[in-house]
Amino acid sequence: MKDIVIRPATEDDFDSMWTIFQELIASGDTYYFAADTSRDDCHAYWFGRGVKTWVAVLNTGRLLGMYRLLSNQLDRGAHVANASFMVSPAAQGVGIGKMLGRHCLEQARRDGYLAMQFNYVVSTNVSAVLLWKRLGFSVIGTLPRAYRHQQLGFVDVYVMYKFLADPNDWPEQ
Repeated sequence: MKDIVIRPATEDDFDSMWTIFQELIASGDTYYFAADTSRDDCHAYWFGRGVKTWVAVLNTGRLLGMYRLLSNQLDRGAHVANASFMVSPAAQGVGIGKMLGRHCLEQARRDGYLAMQFNYVVSTNVSAVLLWKRLGFSVIGTLPRAYRHQQLGFVDVYVMYKFLADPNDWPEQ
């Protein structure tokens, strides 16, 4: 993994990001996006206001995956981060997701977030659920049949949460 660098995404990365995005949403088994989501909507998702996006890049320049980090809510909820991850199907199963997840948690702490919440983890995405549990997340809620899986029909979605700092050490406000 020493041949992989995680760095902030740039506009020059977007063509590769778009390719990964299209590959993943076409499967219809992990993300809520429709298969015909536009390039502009994809760009807004990864580079919109308040979004920090990071990419994992092989030393050859090949983009392997990406994540976005932002506040889960505005104002009084802005101390809780939210993130989304995508790893190229060709790069799955070798630890890229874990690298991105660890980097994201470190970045969220550096950015001053006190917790992280995933609002929409598809229950049948077993590799993602297991990864987030290994990284310390708990399932705090289940949204029954909230995702329309392309092959399985309606399946549950999990809300997952992790403290990034001991709540006893949080500031008073």
